[in-house]
Amino acid sequence: MNRYLRQQQLPGFGEAGQQKLAKAKVLVVGLGGLGIPVVQYLNAMGVGTLGLVEKDTVALHNLQRQVLYTERDVGKSKLAVALEQLKAQNSETHHVGYEAFLNTGNALEIISEYDVVVDATDNFPTRYLINDACVILNKPFVYGALQGFEGQVSVFNHKGGPTYRCLFPNIPKGTEIPNCNENGVLGVVPGIIGTLQALEVVKVITGIGEPLSGKVLVFDSQNHRYFKMAIQPKPEYQTIQKLLESYGATDCVQVPSIKADAFLKVIAQEVHPAIIDVRSRPEYQMDHLSQALNIPLDDLALPKSLQEQKTSIYILCQSGKRSEVAVAKLQESHPNLTFYSVLGGMNALNLEETRKA
Repeated sequence: MNRYLRQQQLPGFGEAGQQKLAKAKVLVVGLGGLGIPVVQYLNAMGVGTLGLVEKDTVALHNLQRQVLYTERDVGKSKLAVALEQLKAQNSETHHVGYEAFLNTGNALEIISEYDVVVDATDNFPTRYLINDACVILNKPFVYGALQGFEGQVSVFNHKGGPTYRCLFPNIPKGTEIPNCNENGVLGVVPGIIGTLQALEVVKVITGIGEPLSGKVLVFDSQNHRYFKMAIQPKPEYQTIQKLLESYGATDCVQVPSIKADAFLKVIAQEVHPAIIDVRSRPEYQMDHLSQALNIPLDDLALPKSLQEQKTSIYILCQSGKRSEVAVAKLQESHPNLTFYSVLGGMNALNLEETRKA
């Protein structure tokens, strides 16, 4: 009983609030910068069942903001590491791991088992999938998002409140919204937003306070300002009956690709491999392959020296997203040449080098 004494002493929370947490089942999708503080606090506070959805592995560049992981965990399964740490933190919690990506085939089955869903993802297709599944199953979900020095938090589909589509009806194209691979994120900001998400989960479960339903809380870390934006419910987005056939990005393309380990073997064997790095110049200057030619995606044009290239040309970026777009463009303008997108980009290459070390 002493474990939860400090929060049970709170007027309005008490033993009744603690019992509600103990009976609650919360699903957290994503164990990155947002998901880590969410699961650590909910686990510590005594949520009865925590479901964790994650299929990624720990990379060195994660450690700046994903503070559950250590240097010894690089290359390991995020889910396995998190489960071990969370069980050590609170053995009373029932932990359920799903080493998978949430998709149209498993979303309804997984989400149906939980009372509240936390969106701790970093991509729009999964976010819209979570929204639609929660509307179909009538489950509230707690939203968090990051952009550079800013973050957002809200609660959707709670007691007749607005859904995520009431705010953003359609999935944007991948090129319309920058991500942290391109623009970065200040390490402490995910911790702040993730902690606010955990707070919203507790409010939804216990009934204390006023959840952020119908409002988006925006946090500006540079000026330490918070402001709220109202969201109006739109009935057409509150009555979704079935999932879409696909939640892939609207500009998703299928292009030839090569895995990081195979790419490293290729460049070790070839004397002068043709590699184009399509990241911005500041990104390239911070970390790049010595053999790579830097041509930012916005300025993409194949140099004359490569227009009669006899061997394959490899396109590289930070995470593999921009390189896919670049290959699609280059294939269209140079159908006689062979291009490959390096899967996972520099993130995957650095991870491979770490594993070898």
